[in-house]
Amino acid sequence: MKLRLTVVCATLLAALSGLPGEMLITEARAADSAAVEARAGWYGQLVDVDFVAKYAVLPKPDGVQIIDSRPAARKFDPGHIPTAMNLHDGDFDKLVDQLPKDKNMLLIFYCEGYECMLSHNSAFKAEKLGYTNIRVYAGGYPDWVKSGRMVAVSVPFLKKKLDEGSPLTLIDSRPKERKYDKGHIPGAISLPDSDFDKLTDRLPADRNSPLYFYCEGLNCKLSSDSAEKAVKLGYKQVKVVPEGYPLWAKLYGPGPTASAPPKVVIQTTADQDAIAIASFEKILKESAGAVLLIDVRDPAEYAKGTFKGAINMPVAEVEKRAAELPTDRPIIFFCSAGGRSGDALDKARKAKPGIVAYFLDANVKWTPDGGHAITPN
Repeated sequence: MKLRLTVVCATLLAALSGLPGEMLITEARAADSAAVEARAGWYGQLVDVDFVAKYAVLPKPDGVQIIDSRPAARKFDPGHIPTAMNLHDGDFDKLVDQLPKDKNMLLIFYCEGYECMLSHNSAFKAEKLGYTNIRVYAGGYPDWVKSGRMVAVSVPFLKKKLDEGSPLTLIDSRPKERKYDKGHIPGAISLPDSDFDKLTDRLPADRNSPLYFYCEGLNCKLSSDSAEKAVKLGYKQVKVVPEGYPLWAKLYGPGPTASAPPKVVIQTTADQDAIAIASFEKILKESAGAVLLIDVRDPAEYAKGTFKGAINMPVAEVEKRAAELPTDRPIIFFCSAGGRSGDALDKARKAKPGIVAYFLDANVKWTPDGGHAITPN
């Protein structure tokens, strides 16, 4: 705020005095920086969180590199500013070849806040190497977190959490068939950013659950977009893994692919569109993942109980959501009595003729303990 007010005053003075506005604005910025840099040994060119936030975005902007001067394992890996690279000041001379070749590129150094000198030390070292466009974010990582900005973690840190069996939900924001199915980080669920609003039921109900989003590396913004959506839904522990699957595959090898669902035998009633109750029960018990179960009741009914793994698609929404219907496995529509599920089947076939689909023509009641009872009509 102080910087903005100073710049406004400088602009007004420029208009009144006839001096070039840019000259006075530059002097105002310098004066403001001088007011902030009241500590010996600090680098002279300082920036604030809003300045850094312009560059801590995905896809990673060209012409700038944010640099975390803190130790890797204890500080950078568990949490850092998105798109930042780690170059610990203690290892600066050993890692100097990791700096950009372009000496005119904007370099923004940060570390552990106002009491931390690592970023300032690294900035001076970079200046001696001939870099000409250097800034230090003195508030550093603590100020970034305090301002409520998105936090990133490293791929090695994610691997450690997964190996430890830490409770978390890992979300792959890439397209399912073109990316996730061809290789993903082990344990990740597929929730493409383009379908985020339709698939939020895949997220944990507990808003305090840790969520980690990733996609296709520093040039991919899908994970950060999905992470922001999750924050808006009220999730409180949301992080991104900016380097995503490409770095995972480089460090630990390609991840698992999505195998084709096992084939299932579906027996019908005299109505060839209606699955027999015994066949349905057998699929529920032995191979539920081989079919897509769609509960076509209203959301309020769905919330009170449904079959495990079923998604909610109210009958009135079937036609407009036809693009979500898969063609690689059978679909079974159900409700509580068979009427709405049969209607949903007809609507789905009309909207997407290529599907293989059935409906459960039976009475279904769900119990509070997650059980169910199915009886013929």
